[in-house]
Amino acid sequence: MKLMKYLLLFVTAFMSLQLQAQYTIKGIITDTTNEALIGAAVKVKGKAIGAATDESGAFTLTLPKGDSVIIAEYMGFISQEIMIDAKTKFLKVKLVPVDKVTNEFVVTAQGIKREELPLGYSSAALYESKAGDANIAGALNGKAAGVKIKATPQGVTSKSKVKTRKTVTQFTPPVIVHDRMVVDEDESYAAIKENNYQLVKDQPLSTFSIDVDRASYSNVRRYLNNGNLPPVDAVRIEEMINYFDYKYKSPVNDDPVAIYTDMATCPWEPAHQLVRVALKAKELPLDKLPAANLVFLLDVSGSMDDYNKLPLVKQALAALVQQLRSKDKVAIVTYAGAANVALPSTAGSEKTAILNVINQLQAGGSTAGGDGLKMAYDIATEHFMKNGNNRIIMATDGDFNVGESSEGDLETLIEKKRTSGVSLSVIGFGMGNVKDDKLELLADKGNGNYAYIDNFEEARRTFVTEFGSTLFTVAKDVKLQLEFNPQYVQSYRLVGYENRMLENKDFNDDKKDAGDMGVGHTVTALYELIPTGAMNENRPLVDSLKYQRTVATSNYSGEVLTVKLRYKQPKENKSQLLSSVMPWKVQDIKDAPEDFRMAAAVAEFGLLLRNSEHKGKAGYNAVLLLAKGAKGDDEEGYRSEFIQLVKKAGILKNEEVAN
Repeated sequence: MKLMKYLLLFVTAFMSLQLQAQYTIKGIITDTTNEALIGAAVKVKGKAIGAATDESGAFTLTLPKGDSVIIAEYMGFISQEIMIDAKTKFLKVKLVPVDKVTNEFVVTAQGIKREELPLGYSSAALYESKAGDANIAGALNGKAAGVKIKATPQGVTSKSKVKTRKTVTQFTPPVIVHDRMVVDEDESYAAIKENNYQLVKDQPLSTFSIDVDRASYSNVRRYLNNGNLPPVDAVRIEEMINYFDYKYKSPVNDDPVAIYTDMATCPWEPAHQLVRVALKAKELPLDKLPAANLVFLLDVSGSMDDYNKLPLVKQALAALVQQLRSKDKVAIVTYAGAANVALPSTAGSEKTAILNVINQLQAGGSTAGGDGLKMAYDIATEHFMKNGNNRIIMATDGDFNVGESSEGDLETLIEKKRTSGVSLSVIGFGMGNVKDDKLELLADKGNGNYAYIDNFEEARRTFVTEFGSTLFTVAKDVKLQLEFNPQYVQSYRLVGYENRMLENKDFNDDKKDAGDMGVGHTVTALYELIPTGAMNENRPLVDSLKYQRTVATSNYSGEVLTVKLRYKQPKENKSQLLSSVMPWKVQDIKDAPEDFRMAAAVAEFGLLLRNSEHKGKAGYNAVLLLAKGAKGDDEEGYRSEFIQLVKKAGILKNEEVAN
């Protein structure tokens, strides 16, 4: 008994010491109009500690004793870093939209005046509770703190009092890194060998599969927002271009896809021409979309325990659940040490039951991805909808082993199930151990999309705003083949799409797999052309042939190229052909359509991040000038955010960039 008593005293004392080594801070994050920012990320710099704000913009963090740097982030807003210590009880942060950056940063709260600070500094109001206050929750009152929220958190009253302790102003110096950052974390990316110029007289055809992924852009954004340049092979230019929304017109006939072409001077090499090939899939209202048979395959292993992994997965799926209809079905399979059916196939109308399962998910254990994938396919096959959308949505950081099967066996399984009508989409989360190369490969093999989600706003866009284009296919195995006219084009280079290149004979081969397009989806591809007769600074790509005679083409005067597109209807195995001819056009890039200029700016940015041998005269200020002129309405703020990312990259490259 005495031993038990001493042991209990020891445990109690140990727990008391542990509690003393921690402290809790509460706070609110708003925009400059005092609107609460829901789902904003709050994290501790250098530690795996973080949270997301609730529907009132409020958050709670438990921190280790000592000083900490809090980072507040929200898509479309300037991130902030604030130094705090154990005396800090309440933190109110106002984030400034990226398209409204001035030399003034405004902090509004009880007892705080407006402060003018030079750009690059951040300011936040810190509070401590007044002596005698029983509950710091009083500091979260919307009225007292000047925050516009629709509901007051439980336990908060308008009579709660707070007092100003101090205002902390901090300058965050830029982090200088090399052109190619060495990834000291356990992340992996497939090597990219950039497309080179092809002589039209030798290679008049260019063939590739369309790509609807955009994971690279959000991953690059994550690196830049964390103060680092991305690894070169993390930059896939076609995914960066296709991250943005473009206002292409939907097909006007029965075709599921429309083709558009345009050309202008190349911004990074004015002696060259830049060609844009744009595709737009047909639109369908949500109630007209086919029923969905979805299986969420969720990684709940120990590596998913960080705040920006499983907690963000749960937020993302909760947003998706709200889009489900009664005719949709959803199941949840989890995998860690073993695979488990957390939710059998359930009607989309049973939202409460689905959300309850999602909310109870916890991370822990090792990873057995192969077993989980097999189980997910079994469920998807069992509840297969003949005229519906059958899809597995895998959420993971990619740090998984395949179990008893080899990776080759897993890829074979995915390809086999693809032909049966079950697609696989892969969503990457987190940082530090992202297996980008593995996740992209799985999605490609599974005829699905690959996305990377770095914050709740990206989750909202993927699962809510673009619910249809992400999940519902209207044209599968979409391939493009361009034929260039040697009268006008000496040589050409496809910008990006390196891992989507096909042999020319694959274009007419219906057995050859290619990318799919979803409802309302857009795809943009850029070609850099060297016009016929243009003088090159370098030697010709190859010497003229001695025994072959070149015959000039004169029957198609005015035609620069012909675009051919092959696609299959979702339930068919025989492809159909579309084509479009592009005439020669003299147009300066500054006079090109807004969407063309934006795509060109993103491509030039990608060339700079990759330090490409084809970057020509590209520069960060040139990208900024082009992007600012192409910002347009920018309702979601993505183009404004891009401008800020360009500025960050320029600073990291030790280059002077315009404000």
